[in-house]
Amino acid sequence: MLGLVLGGAVNARLSQPDLKPWHRLRLDDITASVADRQFTFEQYLAREDQLFAQVRALESSIAAEDRTPVNRYYTGSLTNVSRADRDWNRSYETEAQGPLRGGALLLHGLTDSPYSMRAVAKVLAEHGIYSLAMRMPGHGTIPSGLVTAQWEDWLAAVRVGARHVRSRIPADAPFIVVGYSNGGALALKYTLETVEHQDDPIPAKVILLSPMIGVTPAARLARWIGMLGFIPYFEKANWIDVVPEYNPFKYNSFAANAGFQTSRITRTIQADLDRAQAAGRLAKLPPIQTFQSIVDSTISAPAVFYSLYERLPSNGSELVLFDVNHLSGIDVFVQPSDQAIGERFLTASTRPYRRVLVTNVSAATRDAEARVVEAGQTAVSHASLGLAWPADVYSLTHVAVPFKVDDPLYGIDAPPAPNGLLALGRLSPRGEKGVLTIGSDVLMRLSSNPFFPFVAERIGQWLDGAAPTPRIIPTASPH
Repeated sequence: MLGLVLGGAVNARLSQPDLKPWHRLRLDDITASVADRQFTFEQYLAREDQLFAQVRALESSIAAEDRTPVNRYYTGSLTNVSRADRDWNRSYETEAQGPLRGGALLLHGLTDSPYSMRAVAKVLAEHGIYSLAMRMPGHGTIPSGLVTAQWEDWLAAVRVGARHVRSRIPADAPFIVVGYSNGGALALKYTLETVEHQDDPIPAKVILLSPMIGVTPAARLARWIGMLGFIPYFEKANWIDVVPEYNPFKYNSFAANAGFQTSRITRTIQADLDRAQAAGRLAKLPPIQTFQSIVDSTISAPAVFYSLYERLPSNGSELVLFDVNHLSGIDVFVQPSDQAIGERFLTASTRPYRRVLVTNVSAATRDAEARVVEAGQTAVSHASLGLAWPADVYSLTHVAVPFKVDDPLYGIDAPPAPNGLLALGRLSPRGEKGVLTIGSDVLMRLSSNPFFPFVAERIGQWLDGAAPTPRIIPTASPH
């Protein structure tokens, strides 16, 4: 292990680019010791004011060499938040449209920001649900925030947000938790704790988007790789990746500690599930609805149904999987293990939850349908979606699920921004290798979901308790 620690530190020092101020500066973000049970959301916002004042101060002192067109921390760049309609890195509330029917707490993913919850917040608002998208500590400011953040800090923020949402809605109105990626892990962890201890508001329903229920064993190694990062000579050991920060609402550089925290929280969740199952408490879990791509390079897709869904009671839960595009011509190169997930998903024996597979109507068309198996049954029903795979897309990705194709930042069909914000989702690099300042594979990763109208429809039906069979969505096939 000593060799791993020292070798990782030496390799980082020799191979990583020079660190920038946003990799070194330490902000005084909120921790679990601060956000105790008396800490209010108003106090949380006040601390955010202080944090973002520090970020603005950093932006005002950017060195000349860092004043590039794609540095998010340069106010004159194409990716600075000043070009957006608001700073979506911060916590925000979305009021319900029409009569108030409930409240939701929205939790973003790792290295992410509340921006990723915009489309979901709108869907909920259309169904009468007020929502709070909560910024997790260490996020939305500068990447160095994740060098020291702990998952316990994030969970403390979740509790602050949950209490606030509960205070904003009637006592008999449902409280809902929505989690994306690492936010999905936090949503599940919070729910398991409330079921066990009942000290905080208990969710009536949980919605998970690409939830981080399991990660690769390599995430544990991040602890050792970054162990010498506190020594100035080896400060680059704090980082797995040091890359330009061109995304206004997500970090591109990845701190070793961030990977270690994902390993910690996912192992904690598995222990909580084991303990709850042994004690018979899983029967108390609220219904859970999950949207997950079969192919996912960030988290373990099989862990979603083997570690979580196979343990759930018959309580109205639903698992939606997005298959690969079988007309893309590239699916023949997809890993056989990933292909097998879709093939076995609907053919397995009865399950206590509803199974939905979004896939091609046939291998001869890009048109998509939903194949549905109801809880406790084996018969498969089919429903056309009025949606199709884009011609140049062979699968969804971990990051794409909560974003619309016309999202102004990540959408593959993003409209031109009137303020000039760079539309990252429309970039499709095809040219010579090795000439870009960032990896072309990052830009090629699909960042929006051509089936988001179906996601919105399913969330609405599930919240409304409508008939489980998906309705046809009158949306023209893209591309």
